[in-house]
Amino acid sequence: MPGILSYGAYVPYSRLQRSSIGAALGSAGGKGSRAVASYDEDATSMGVEAGRLAMHAAPDGVTSAGVLFTSTSLPYLDKTNATAIHAALGFDVVDPAFDVGSSVRSGIAAFGMARHGGGTPRLLIASDVRTGLPGGSDERDGGDGAVALLFGEGESIVDPVAAAFRTDEFLDRWRLPGEPASHVWEERFGETVFVPLADGAVADVLKYADLTPDAVDHVIVTGVHARAARRVAKSIGARAEALVPDLSDSVGNTGSAHPWLMLADVLDRAGANETILMVVLADGVDAIVLRTTDALPAYRAQRASTVADQIASGNDGLSYQSYLTWRGFLDREPPRRPDPEAYYGPPAHRTEAWKFAFVGSKCTECGFVSLPPARVCSKCNSIDQMSPISLADKQATVTTYTIDRLAYSLSPPTVAAVLDFDGGGRYTCELTDCDPDAVAVGQRVELTFRRTVTAKHIHNYFWKARPIRGGN
Repeated sequence: MPGILSYGAYVPYSRLQRSSIGAALGSAGGKGSRAVASYDEDATSMGVEAGRLAMHAAPDGVTSAGVLFTSTSLPYLDKTNATAIHAALGFDVVDPAFDVGSSVRSGIAAFGMARHGGGTPRLLIASDVRTGLPGGSDERDGGDGAVALLFGEGESIVDPVAAAFRTDEFLDRWRLPGEPASHVWEERFGETVFVPLADGAVADVLKYADLTPDAVDHVIVTGVHARAARRVAKSIGARAEALVPDLSDSVGNTGSAHPWLMLADVLDRAGANETILMVVLADGVDAIVLRTTDALPAYRAQRASTVADQIASGNDGLSYQSYLTWRGFLDREPPRRPDPEAYYGPPAHRTEAWKFAFVGSKCTECGFVSLPPARVCSKCNSIDQMSPISLADKQATVTTYTIDRLAYSLSPPTVAAVLDFDGGGRYTCELTDCDPDAVAVGQRVELTFRRTVTAKHIHNYFWKARPIRGGN
């Protein structure tokens, strides 16, 4: 069956120190920090970023794939979110794109679908923006992030070996449509249900894989019930050094993305022919055994960004007030400019390659690059002598910039910069994940897919630029 050919993980730039929650609310906020999706990010945009990283390291010849997208924080209902990811990655129209459920456990279903995808590559993307009510445990312990796993035939870096499942109907965590945060039952009840289910699933999967607990090289235990996950991790009987850190102190629990984020962190450092036991506690228990291959070390050498790199390069300076504003819990005075307008469906569809994949045009007569794409070359005036050129992965240099303190933004001020792209092409682009006071002419930047605004119940996605940082 298809194995994992490539992977990518995305941890957003902003961090919220848990102590700042306690300082604002007069309570114990806890230690460490949680990763926070920016005001212009959501599950879809983060999924694009993870998918880009996975596709950058994909085997030669793999340029398109079917998309299987799972999240508990889908930006749209009654509309497929995966199609925006498919478009942003520039995938072929013949490849499908599906949303797979809206629960943490749905990621296991997407994993199975990707694994059984036959010879056609499948890109599993799990992405979540975890939100809880102010002062609650979900706000404190949650985290935001995304992971992409590319499945297909060929030289895999990880192969699934065995899987076992336990399912039971019980009320542990739930959220009604339209509610901003989940409800959680008393922890001891969930623990009494999860632990025996996990014991059975783990025993089965180790039997199927012909392994003993002390022979497993890496053990991942995670889920929606932290207390039960800790108890299960101790009960497995694995070597202490095999237990994988859950990233709670630096990222938080990223929900549907978290099992795969922990897996990506393991793959960033695992050797060849090592076994990984993954146990996920969510509406039951799922246990999976995977084995790395001889191809993993060579594959990893070409990767530019690890989970640890992204954690280390984050910005710990996000204020709790800004976090509440970004999440919609604090309605602040808007800028003195008109509210943004929604975009329209027909013209957006006509310019899909530009809007979602940042595809410009290059003149076949003189080589001039037009952004946005044009029929007439601005340099030699040739008409309809253009070929498409994607610049989403090109780096650029800031030629000039302006700081606007009145433009509409949930994180003012807005920084607009004129960018010169490597190899040609100039465009005026908004900067994000940056300190306005640190922006400078000559600064190097890269593109990132963002949700620019939501107006009239429509999410508008496009590209912004961010400073290039070490490890990215």
